Amino acid sequence: MLISHQMNAALNQQIGYEFGASLQYVAIAAHFDRESLPELARYFYRQAEEEREHAMRFVKYIVDAGGRVEIPTIPAPQSQYATTEEAVQKALDGELTVTREINALVDFTFKETDHTTRNFLQWFVTEQLEEVSSADTLLRIVQRAGEQNLLHVEEYVARQRHRSGAALARADETE
Repeated sequence: MLISHQMNAALNQQIGYEFGASLQYVAIAAHFDRESLPELARYFYRQAEEEREHAMRFVKYIVDAGGRVEIPTIPAPQSQYATTEEAVQKALDGELTVTREINALVDFTFKETDHTTRNFLQWFVTEQLEEVSSADTLLRIVQRAGEQNLLHVEEYVARQRHRSGAALARADETE
């Protein structure tokens, strides 16, 4: 086994956090779906899938490192929100929490002198910068728009989706 039992346990805990984040995003997406805000719903459904993919990266890493995958119990997500701002704030808070958890894992790799896991976690460190920045920007846009102007938020999210789709298409063309 390339990882210690303690590292294996810590990574299993992270799998739970990632699946929990995925479920939280599904709950947020469903809230926006119910409120007839399709772009916000699509955005958060996509975020849910991304968090699930993160969890699966941890699963694969543990298996590859000869560890044992034990997925912890995942708490039920919050599914009702009084405002759009509250829902998006929940998402940002979740990303900040995951960032702290990833950083704690990186700190643990130094304690364990576990270079392999540290290298694996670097992708997540970079990813969390993007995730926190994106959630923070969305929250600020929601705050500026207010509950009466959510169609402006919908337009912003749609533009961002089209930009990222266009950027992906350009990247595919250069490969």
